[in-house]
Amino acid sequence: MPAIIPPSIIPIDDPDDPRIAAYRDVKERDLVGREGRFIAEGAMVLRTLLTASRHETLSLLIADKRIAGLAPMLEALPAAVPVYSARQEVLDAIAGFPLHRGILGLGRAAAMAEPDALLAALGPRATVLVLCGIGNHDNVGGIFRNAAAFGVDAVLLDSGCCDPLYRKAIRVSVGAALRVPFVRIPAGTDPVALLERHGFAVLSLSPAGAVTLAGLRRPERAALLLGSEGPGLPASVLARTRTVRIPMAPDFDSLNVATTSGIVLHHLAFIAEPESGAG
Repeated sequence: MPAIIPPSIIPIDDPDDPRIAAYRDVKERDLVGREGRFIAEGAMVLRTLLTASRHETLSLLIADKRIAGLAPMLEALPAAVPVYSARQEVLDAIAGFPLHRGILGLGRAAAMAEPDALLAALGPRATVLVLCGIGNHDNVGGIFRNAAAFGVDAVLLDSGCCDPLYRKAIRVSVGAALRVPFVRIPAGTDPVALLERHGFAVLSLSPAGAVTLAGLRRPERAALLLGSEGPGLPASVLARTRTVRIPMAPDFDSLNVATTSGIVLHHLAFIAEPESGAG
């Protein structure tokens, strides 16, 4: 029996319908960029986009078999947000691959603040992440998921990092990339000087760090720098910051960068004593 589509839902029968052009050939469009727009995929990510995101929802495209289960969420949508629905085979033809989750949303990215303005607006106790040269979408998504879980106030990305609003990064983050504020650091900017100007203690993760994580006390304003897997952070950055290491088995010296972020952020949020000894 075909799914019953409520009157407010706009049925799509033709994959070439111009109304859903932004959803066509999803993977190919991801590669060339969406000029300030992004695709959110899956029920959990859609819920974040609609209820907790910093970004604007433009439209939804949902498999007809998923409409009934999403009814409470869809009923709360503003009338100006169109909801399109298609049979699974039509949805797959639009996306260009089997879309098993059957749920897509189109969003528009919020205007990005300047790094100085973002840091200046944070409170006296704050945690920020600074990502340097991390180009893997799975790692960026995982880092944003950890950032949301452990109360990070903002993420700063250098020019070598991939886009947190790339579809796969959003999906891996379970929507956290839509919630956690982030900014780009312009190429040529000195991130250490930027952070110190706003009173942040700058902590760099390195297998050769001078202090073990267990011995790290919590600065009131903490900035955690993470580098790409392999090269890590530049020596010039490590020389100017507090370096921290996570002890591990003697015949192994590295962790996945997203895993590292979770371990360190948990320590800063729940274990580390205040640097001042107060509190």
